[in-house]
Amino acid sequence: MNIVQVEGKGNVDIFLYTLSTCVWCKKAKKWLKKEKLAYRYVDVDLEPPEKKEAVMAEVRRCNPKGSFPTIVIDGHDCLVGFKPEKFKEVFR
Repeated sequence: MNIVQVEGKGNVDIFLYTLSTCVWCKKAKKWLKKEKLAYRYVDVDLEPPEKKEAVMAEVRRCNPKGSFPTIVIDGHDCLVGFKPEKFKEVFR
C-alpha cells in the first residue's frame, strides 16, 4: 500500500482511505491539515490493480458500503464521509 504520512500533532491514530478525485476526501484532508493533525492516508484509486482489492477489503471491514472517505481512528473506530462537526468532537 502506498501510504502517505502527514506530520502534525494529535493523540489519536488517524488513517484515511481516500480517492484522489473525491471532493469530500480532499475536504477531509484539508480540514485535518488546517487543524495541524497528524494523519496517514492512501488514495485507493492510485493503488496498483493487484493491491486494490485487498485495500478495498480493508475499507469494507469498517465501511461495508465502501464509500469515501473512510476514516479509521486508532485502528478500530470508523467515520465515513466529511463531517466537520464530528471531526471536531473526535479529534480535539
